[in-house]
Amino acid sequence: MHTDMPSPRTSSASRALEVLLVFLRLGVTSFGGPIAHLGYFRREFVERRRWLDDEAFTDLVGLCQFLPGPASSQTGFAIGLLRAGWAGGLAAWCGFTLPSVFVMLLFAAIAPDLGGPVGAGVVHGLKLVAVAVVAQAVWDMARRLCPDHRRAGIALAAVAMLSVLTTAYAQLIAIAAGAVLGLVLCRTSNVGEARAVLPHPGAFPVSRKAGIAALFAFCVLLFGLPLIGAAAQGVRVFEAFYQSGALVFGGGHVVLPLLQHATVTTGWVAPNDFLAGYGAAQAVPGPLFTFAAFLGWMMAEPPNHWSGALLATVGIFLPGLLLVLAALPWWQALRSRPAMSAALAGVNAAVVGLLAAALYSPVWTSAVRTQIDFAIACVGFFLLTRWKVAPLVVVGFCVVLGIGESLLG
Repeated sequence: MHTDMPSPRTSSASRALEVLLVFLRLGVTSFGGPIAHLGYFRREFVERRRWLDDEAFTDLVGLCQFLPGPASSQTGFAIGLLRAGWAGGLAAWCGFTLPSVFVMLLFAAIAPDLGGPVGAGVVHGLKLVAVAVVAQAVWDMARRLCPDHRRAGIALAAVAMLSVLTTAYAQLIAIAAGAVLGLVLCRTSNVGEARAVLPHPGAFPVSRKAGIAALFAFCVLLFGLPLIGAAAQGVRVFEAFYQSGALVFGGGHVVLPLLQHATVTTGWVAPNDFLAGYGAAQAVPGPLFTFAAFLGWMMAEPPNHWSGALLATVGIFLPGLLLVLAALPWWQALRSRPAMSAALAGVNAAVVGLLAAALYSPVWTSAVRTQIDFAIACVGFFLLTRWKVAPLVVVGFCVVLGIGESLLG
């Protein structure tokens, strides 16, 4: 593995600062979603800086896509760990995440003042952006994660479940059912072929004891927070975002239905604010999960504003980072088990159905009100999928047309 590893004489503080500055630049320039983010990472850390080679990077990406959570943020965190230890992992996460957080908080602060036809047009245009972006996510994920009849059937079964179940645990039930169906139907599918495991795993400063501790912390928070959630509203808010982050399989857009259930269904955030924020998140560089900061700020009652944003941001990112720490020492054993690959294939297919159901409600039902809305959303969808136009351009297109529709209507 040809890498440009730091000199032993280089202080850990200087390496952590180096990681922070590199990821800070990526955090303000990485537009285009998680797949694009991974492309930026490869050019920066494999081709330019040689912090790891192509084989190691590819397998690290495979690990992070295997786990629930934001794959690009998890990959960046692991690269920071590799370069500068624990301080480097934290520096990588802060540099890549905080620019997007602050931009989303700025939008949250000015959103209530967006009154009049122009403000209403901006908000409506952002909601139409959400239609186009979620439709693109469903389209791309269906082609990638449901390439055969069995996985397509699992996705349709998930849609059917979510259409008839009214329980608060409907999404969790659909994901669990996907795992079971994957175990039954996908063992003979050509899914999850094992590749080379992470080269030189000892380069990551995560021992097996640390991995077990991270997994223990993940489980305690996932199952323990609901038991004490009634103690305080702040605990309930942290729990809602933590559970949303812990259940995101298959891509960042899957967090949309989870967060909608956690914040809109409970009455914490207004439906219009939710979709406007999600649309705005498409125009912001960095991870899509920073949408949580916007929601934390917009909470109808305390904790909101700065405290709500802090709880939401830490809550939604923490489970994915804990799982990376838990998995790094054990990745070889995990990937070698056919049952694990089959179950994951079923889960990934189920989340396609989960996102398809969210495309209808709340995204479509809240945004598309007229034939003009339908036309704008369709054009946005084709700009993204066929012409590969940058999401920032599509945001501008939909917002301008939304303003025009508001002024003329």
